[in-house]
Amino acid sequence: MNLNEQKNPSGSLRISREVISSVAAAAAREVDGVYAIAKPAMNLRGIVGRSGKDVIVNDGIAEIRMRVVLAGGARIRETAQNVQETVKEAVQNMTGITVSKVNVVVAGVHYASALG
Repeated sequence: MNLNEQKNPSGSLRISREVISSVAAAAAREVDGVYAIAKPAMNLRGIVGRSGKDVIVNDGIAEIRMRVVLAGGARIRETAQNVQETVKEAVQNMTGITVSKVNVVVAGVHYASALG
């Protein structure tokens, strides 16, 4: 568990990458057109791809990578941009950590079953 530490005169505050990731996921779920948050992709060796980190914090600035599944009929580009804006705003407001970018990977589209 890597921690982002901020120091001030009254002490220090540590926010884990997992907390930032959790805030980001909750914010993304609130965006119209998002069906679910996808799990990280696995590579052929069975380990999580791209270093396994969906939140990278360097010098107090975060870069977030989100994998989402969109609802059928959602406008992909518009929904992804809304996810970027919503996640960035939520993380910055809740943690005080600057977010430099939110990279959104559309991992799938969910279509409701025609069976009723």
